[in-house]
Amino acid sequence: MRAIDKGLGCCSVCHKIVKLDSQKRACCPRCGSEVYLRKPHSLQYSLAFAIASIIFYIPANIYPMMRIDTLSGSESSTIIGGIIYFINSGSYLIAFIILVASVVVPFLKIIIILYLIYSVYRKKATNRLQKLKLYRLIELIGRWSMVDVYVVSIMIALVHFGAFSEIKAQSGAIYFLLVVVFTMLSTISFDSRLIWDIKGKHIDGK
Repeated sequence: MRAIDKGLGCCSVCHKIVKLDSQKRACCPRCGSEVYLRKPHSLQYSLAFAIASIIFYIPANIYPMMRIDTLSGSESSTIIGGIIYFINSGSYLIAFIILVASVVVPFLKIIIILYLIYSVYRKKATNRLQKLKLYRLIELIGRWSMVDVYVVSIMIALVHFGAFSEIKAQSGAIYFLLVVVFTMLSTISFDSRLIWDIKGKHIDGK
């Protein structure tokens, strides 16, 4: 017997188990937050935020992320251009961090959340345990998503030598920030309990 079958809900703020009324809603007696059986319009909000992150992901990689000013002139660079710049400068660790944090991680987060949304919408009951692990993975990464934004700040700080050379953030950095924010919102909006609401004859984890 599941909690949902007994009309019980969990407060998203203090995690207290609360008995829901006939409309599947309640007020948490501990913290006063409104409790729902499931997050209202979870898939719709999560999909909308995911689509927004895809839209901003494109200009984030097309428009210049930074502008490099040196004595010989100025040069604007995209994320990939910045990675190539640090590789040519011998800063392989910084290049690797930028590649993972600014390209690989946001892309994987978008793909995984879209896969989870599609799976719940199509009521696919297979591999529910693996899907939950995927959600927990992007949820864990989401807690550190702002590190992606700090990468730009680190780049600016490391290559700032006054009149000799400096790096300035460009419009691509703003779009990248929006990608981070909307992927976080998409993950937060997705109710992972919907994965277990799907009923099927398949065995979880297989």
